Amino acid sequence: MIVIHTLLTWDATLFHFINAGLANPVFDVLLPLCREKWVWAPLYLFVAVFSFLHFGNRAWFVLLGLVAVVAISDGTSSQLLKKNVRRLRPCNDPAMIESVQLRLPSCGSGYSFTSSHAANHFGIALFLSGLFGNLRRWIRPAALVWASLIAISQVYVGVHYPGDVLGGAILGMGVGWLVARLVRHWVLEKQQWA
Repeated sequence: MIVIHTLLTWDATLFHFINAGLANPVFDVLLPLCREKWVWAPLYLFVAVFSFLHFGNRAWFVLLGLVAVVAISDGTSSQLLKKNVRRLRPCNDPAMIESVQLRLPSCGSGYSFTSSHAANHFGIALFLSGLFGNLRRWIRPAALVWASLIAISQVYVGVHYPGDVLGGAILGMGVGWLVARLVRHWVLEKQQWA
């Protein structure tokens, strides 16, 4: 019990450092935007084009793999973990609400652990790294920086604790890695010899 209490205290302290201590006008504009799907639409289009350029018709399996990664990581985070852990978001937590700087129109009504944004984006990052990392060396670090930016944005805007995004990142990385291995083995490598 003491260990859990200590971890929760550290999590709250780190939350305050990111949410309030890093506050500045640039982050106030940039980081809420990082959470928005439409901001990343050009990137998603680039991934689709890149997939077709490198894998031809097999790119459909890459895109289906991406859908599977998001479906599994989001479903596990939202339906299994959040509903069973039931951790309140910092912006809804009575012990935290007075000190949270909420940078969104609303806090959201769901639970906090794990961050589905972090799970989904780290899942995508590991999936893309697993499939394209050997083709272009810059893909792995770029994908991880991208996912990290989205994850830290969740804390900065006030809707998740750092532990929530860390848990989501671990979940997403596991799902992304597994689906990438399956797609690479069963679709991409086997069809090279067909």
